[in-house]
Amino acid sequence: MPSDHSIRVVFGLGNPGLEHSRQRHNAGYWFADALAEQIGVRFSPESRLNAEVAKAAGGLLLVKPTTYMNRSGLAISALLNYYKIEPAEALVAHDELDLAPGVARLKFDGGHGGQNGLRDIIAQLGHGRFHRLRIGIGHPGHKDQVTPWVLGRPSVADEHAIRDSIGAALAVFPLCREGEMARAMTLLHTPPKQ
Repeated sequence: MPSDHSIRVVFGLGNPGLEHSRQRHNAGYWFADALAEQIGVRFSPESRLNAEVAKAAGGLLLVKPTTYMNRSGLAISALLNYYKIEPAEALVAHDELDLAPGVARLKFDGGHGGQNGLRDIIAQLGHGRFHRLRIGIGHPGHKDQVTPWVLGRPSVADEHAIRDSIGAALAVFPLCREGEMARAMTLLHTPPKQ
């Protein structure tokens, strides 16, 4: 069950630097950037928090950790502590191997499913009780190919599909913001009628 907390902070996971910007692993950054563009805010470096932060109306924070994916928990735990935000009021957007490109899913709590950013966040917080936006990037088919896959660029068709799923997630984000996670999930997880 999702928590009924309203979302006060959105973390987009990814790796900093232009060389990583188009990689599948940066789908969380793509969501954070798209949300910032939609609501008209800009990211600024917050070096003491190891993150880029954008402050939106109503106290909403958009955050891109700059610690690299595998140390995402450092920036996230620091920021939650600094701003006195509960983990259940956080939405973590990340790439998801177990979902196809074009599919995005909301989830609350659970394990890391092999996603290294989530693994570090859970290690830092001591639990997984935060909201996730799982952005499907597809699976290469074999576990030995996962690293080059997530650090590779998607095909044009896959990138379009991923960005479409981000658009669908943006459409339900106002409900997340209001704490209506169950309704947001229903809308996001129900395929559009053909």
